[in-house]
Amino acid sequence: MLEYFKTILAKVSFDRWLFEKELRKAIKSLIPLEVVKLKEWCLEQYGHIYSSIIAKCFATRMI
Repeated sequence: MLEYFKTILAKVSFDRWLFEKELRKAIKSLIPLEVVKLKEWCLEQYGHIYSSIIAKCFATRMI
């Protein structure tokens, strides 16, 4: 599932609203270890564009 959500996030990364929507969906669907890996990946790939969205989304779910 983690790879699936990475693919989806990459496809919607052109739009802030869609990126946030899909990121929230991914965080709700994944197990805690996958959430940690997703956060690392998001920060690496999109931290320069969407750091505030990433921080906001993961702040509500962190372990």
